[in-house]
Amino acid sequence: MEIIPAIDIIDGKCVRLTQGDYEQKKIYNEHPLEVAKQFEDAGLKRLHLVDLDGAKAGSVKNWKVLETIAGKTFLIIDFGGGIKKENDVKIVFECGAALATVGSIAIKDETEFVKWLLIFGADKFLLGADVKDEKIAISGWSEKTNIWIYDFIEKYINHGVKQIFCTDVSKDGKLEGPAVELYKNIITKFPLLDFFASGGVSSIKDLEELQTVGCKGTIIGKAIYEGRISLKELMMFNKSQK
Repeated sequence: MEIIPAIDIIDGKCVRLTQGDYEQKKIYNEHPLEVAKQFEDAGLKRLHLVDLDGAKAGSVKNWKVLETIAGKTFLIIDFGGGIKKENDVKIVFECGAALATVGSIAIKDETEFVKWLLIFGADKFLLGADVKDEKIAISGWSEKTNIWIYDFIEKYINHGVKQIFCTDVSKDGKLEGPAVELYKNIITKFPLLDFFASGGVSSIKDLEELQTVGCKGTIIGKAIYEGRISLKELMMFNKSQK
């Protein structure tokens, strides 16, 4: 199981929000590149980079941070936040992202997103779904839809999407453990999907549990920054899998 550390960016700084609330913001480092290098030095290969300014504005804002990290590390970066137009996708790839991370566009404008899949290739996208009670939540989690998560996943698998991550909004940023049952259900229904867990991870035990249910990878943020899981522990976890 791949460990994917997350860096969330506001004003070029590394921050974390609690449950997507911009008012509950905590700055961890003014220099995201330093954080990315720490992850790389710990033997981690991927990075989940989120442009929170872009997510709020509806267009990519922190592309320079992406460009810097991509140019000065060997990390495989997926970048999301504010990707609403085809030009945003181009910017993200030109600045060094291996994957474009998208979510709300796949719900609000299916036609546009499917067009991107055809232009850039479905394997170039990491599709994210925020979920509450097995239904998709959008608009910073404030709006719950009637779209069942399983229908959403099935539709985009049929369009060629291979990598999907899912965040249970009731868990994110709370360090109370991940939504293991939800993930287990998704993996059981879609065994060929590269499925990534996101939200709530607070210990190595959580990672072991997610590995057991078959997650391809886990995106971790706050647990690292709050010292619940050390980079040394993540290194040991990675080595134990080889």
